[in-house]
Amino acid sequence: MTLKDDARELQGELAVLRRALHQEPEIGLHLPRTQEKVLAALDGLPLEISTGTSLSSVTAVLRGGGAEPGGPVVLLRGDMDGLPVTERTGAEFTSRIDGAMHACGHDLHTAGLVGAARLLADRRESLAGDVVFMFQPGEEGWDGAGHMVEEGVLAAAGRPVDAAYGLHVSSSSYPTGVFTSRPGTLMAASAGLHVRVVGAGGHGSRPHAALDPVPVACEMVTALQTMVTRRFDVFDPVVVTVGTFHAGTRRNIIPDDAVFEATVRTFTPAAAERAAEVAVRLCEDIAAAHGLTAEVDFVPEYPVTVNHVAEYDFLADTVREAFGEERFAPLADPITGSEDFSRVLDRVPGAFVFLGADVTGDPETAPGNHSPLAAFDDSVVSDGSALLAELAVRRLDRLDGVDRLAKEAA
Repeated sequence: MTLKDDARELQGELAVLRRALHQEPEIGLHLPRTQEKVLAALDGLPLEISTGTSLSSVTAVLRGGGAEPGGPVVLLRGDMDGLPVTERTGAEFTSRIDGAMHACGHDLHTAGLVGAARLLADRRESLAGDVVFMFQPGEEGWDGAGHMVEEGVLAAAGRPVDAAYGLHVSSSSYPTGVFTSRPGTLMAASAGLHVRVVGAGGHGSRPHAALDPVPVACEMVTALQTMVTRRFDVFDPVVVTVGTFHAGTRRNIIPDDAVFEATVRTFTPAAAERAAEVAVRLCEDIAAAHGLTAEVDFVPEYPVTVNHVAEYDFLADTVREAFGEERFAPLADPITGSEDFSRVLDRVPGAFVFLGADVTGDPETAPGNHSPLAAFDDSVVSDGSALLAELAVRRLDRLDGVDRLAKEAA
């Protein structure tokens, strides 16, 4: 039987795991209940398992029985954290945790990586190298991948990883079951813009006797959008979105300050550097023009996610051969989402791929990832498992062959 066939036999169990994870989403770097579920799902497999010290990560190493000492290593990654979103899907397995939801599909990623571990464990004796399974917390702005890299996930097998692959589901945009990716730049870099406008509070009926920070902060929000269209090259795009805005306690009180935060997405180091300079100065100058001050921090987060061209070609060929030509759709343009798997791809050749998981039948209008209405078709979990396993098997075979040829030539 093929890996795809074997994965289909696991679909029911993986869907149960996915739904259990969905009901108990955890946010950030510390996911004790999620970690417990992953460890239970891996129990009994021939894996060398370790857990993180600064985060609730799980790293599992599968030793290939067909590998020579010092043979190749492939890493497969699945992120595990949820989002601070209150779910409104109405699903029977909806989140039981107030204010938390798996709105980005990481529950499918976790279950899918468990499936890949089971598939590869069944083929351990024939594997031409070792596989590292990277179960990662804190992708949603916490740099969990960076923490795991610092704690040694790329050397978990006792030698450096030779290739790395990750997968992300989407509740919209792509048809269910279709894989999509592109060579080179795939996803944007991200940064956080944190602004506190400092004024002087007073009575709402006497604004002239106070320094009202609210209209000044509002002016900044609008000016940041104008900044994007007037200070940056349209062919080197920048996206700025203000996601939080907080000020005041009652309608008749002018507050002392107003605070907002924005996410800034860029595709080149030059645009990121310019955004840091221009956005900070813009907010400070607007505050000064009104006699107020602004405390502004521009905090870089994740770098651009770049697929290595040869690894993208390998991934695309693997999808077409294992699933059929119709199951792979090349992505024309990069997307402005960001990924901390970029930390891994900065250090290791590899590729990242998206998988459609729309439940509506109309991915163009379906609620997208991060929406409280985002719903994911968990029937794709086994295909995600099968692809990750296929990538590991085929890449290990190829790497082992290259190593053998190199040794023979020497």
